[in-house]
Amino acid sequence: MNTYKLTLLALLAAIAVVGRITLSFVPNIQPVTSMVIICGIILGPVAAVLLGLLTTFLSNMLLGMGIWTIWQIVSWAIIGIVSGLIGKTKKSIPLYGIVLFSILSGYFYGFVISLTQYQITGKFLPYYLAGLPYDTYHAIGNAFFITMIYPVLTYFMKKYANDHF
Repeated sequence: MNTYKLTLLALLAAIAVVGRITLSFVPNIQPVTSMVIICGIILGPVAAVLLGLLTTFLSNMLLGMGIWTIWQIVSWAIIGIVSGLIGKTKKSIPLYGIVLFSILSGYFYGFVISLTQYQITGKFLPYYLAGLPYDTYHAIGNAFFITMIYPVLTYFMKKYANDHF
């Protein structure tokens, strides 16, 4: 990984952390999942995993660390790997396909985070079912953020990638 890509990842992580902290008062609406998806599609799975790791660690330093931090890293890493593989296999992905993937990723993220409760208490289903409305907020937020920031970030990241990679 070269200096240009590391700089781009640092900037994306800073934007994701600021977005996550700024929207922390709104339950489960955050730009991190969308940014991991966009990063994976354009820069590849390794960059998306690093973005998820950096964002989780840095934002949780301010929002609070706990056992959930591990599961956040795992969920965003899996989402980053899948989006990176999608980006590598398909050259032109329609926006509605990315929006659909981001909605599914919101529910997947909630499922993985629910594993935290299973790890602590041994009970999964009640916690997961109680969290479905919040997963829906996350999925809707992902669709909103993908719709709003995908065209802009794609333009700049592809231009940046074409100039420096």
